[in-house]
Amino acid sequence: MSTHPLIDVQNVYFQYDGELILDDVSLRVREGEFVGLIGPNGGGKTTLLKIVAGLLVPQKGSVLVLGQPPREISSQIGYVPQQINLDKEFPITVLEVVMLGCLGRASLFGGYRKRERELAEKALAEVDMLAFRHRRFGTLSGGQRQRVLIARALAGEPRLLIMDEPTANVDSLSQQQIYDLLHKINEKCTIILVSHDLGVVSRHVTRVACLNRRMVIHPTTAITDSMIQDIYQSHVHLVNHGDILPSGYEPV
Repeated sequence: MSTHPLIDVQNVYFQYDGELILDDVSLRVREGEFVGLIGPNGGGKTTLLKIVAGLLVPQKGSVLVLGQPPREISSQIGYVPQQINLDKEFPITVLEVVMLGCLGRASLFGGYRKRERELAEKALAEVDMLAFRHRRFGTLSGGQRQRVLIARALAGEPRLLIMDEPTANVDSLSQQQIYDLLHKINEKCTIILVSHDLGVVSRHVTRVACLNRRMVIHPTTAITDSMIQDIYQSHVHLVNHGDILPSGYEPV
C-alpha cells in the first residue's frame, strides 16, 4: 500500500450563503483505506464529499485526489449520492442506469460501445444484480436500487469510491449485504462513506472521521461516548467491536 495519500484535503473552508459549512478541515486518506465519515445533520459531511468528488470547489484550502485536482481526475472517482431523483415510472432499465457511469468513456457521436456495455455488466455482476439488468429500475426494492447505484459508480473502474449514506432507507438485511459487498470492493478500491450509524460503521471501517464543521479523525477503538456527545451534542450509544485498525495505520 502506498504511503502517499490518495485523498489530501488541507485547510479547507467552505461557505454557502454566508454560512460557514467547513472550517479549516483537513483529511488524508491512503490508498486501500475504508473511512467512515460521521457527524450531525448540517455538519458538512455531504459538502466535503462533493468537494472531494470535484462537484464543489472550496473558497480556501487545497484538495488533491491521486495528486491532482478532483475535476481533473474525475474518471477515477465513483460517487454514490445520498439519493437519486428518478421517477419510478421512468422507463429506464437497470443496465441503462449503470451505463450512465460510463458516460466519460462513450464516444461523442456513436453512443455506448460494446466496451461500455461490458463494463456495466461486469459492475452489475460485482453487486449480484446482473440477472436484473433488463428490469425497469423503478420496480426494484430500496436495497436493490442501492446496489445498482453502486454498480453505476463502479462501471467507470474508479480507484476511489465516495458514498453518501449508502444504507439509508434500506432494511437491516440489505444493510448487512451492502457492507459485505463494500468489503469486497475495498480490496481493489479506496472507500469513504457517510453514515449516521456509528455502531454499524465502526465494525467495518479502518478509521472514523468525525465532522461538525471541523474535523477530528480516530481509529474506531479511540472513539469514546463523551467524544461523540461533543460532536452530536447529544448522547449516542457506542458498541465496542474490538480493534479492527490494520497494523501500520495511525490517526492523521
